[in-house]
Amino acid sequence: MNFPDNLKYSKEHEWVMMVEDAVALIGITEFAQSELGDVVYVELPEVGEKITKDDPFGSVESVKAVSDLFAPVSGTVIEVNDSLPDSPELVNEDSYGDGWMIKVQMSDKEELKDLLTPDEYAEYVERQQEEDDEEDEKDGE
Repeated sequence: MNFPDNLKYSKEHEWVMMVEDAVALIGITEFAQSELGDVVYVELPEVGEKITKDDPFGSVESVKAVSDLFAPVSGTVIEVNDSLPDSPELVNEDSYGDGWMIKVQMSDKEELKDLLTPDEYAEYVERQQEEDDEEDEKDGE
């Protein structure tokens, strides 16, 4: 699993990259897209919409399920990835690159302190996978 060093991560499996002083690029992690399976539809907010940390800002539909996207930071959407409506598979193919979702003018940069470092996120994912494995074992009994 890949967790780039230049990103911060939420426990809901979104990533944040600072592209300018208070502008954040947001997407979902490689782990999240692998858990979802083949992404077939992405619903994103409109430019100008305000998003609030920890609240849903859109959704991703895959062959397995529909999952909400949760804002890792608060602010105003200043750009959306216009490629995703026609090519939702970009989320699977390049979740940290061409599969990015929105750009946000952050309203509070202090919120970045609440996000996980790559090492913290890797540990979090590992713990989650162990819990899932334990659940699978219980279900198989």
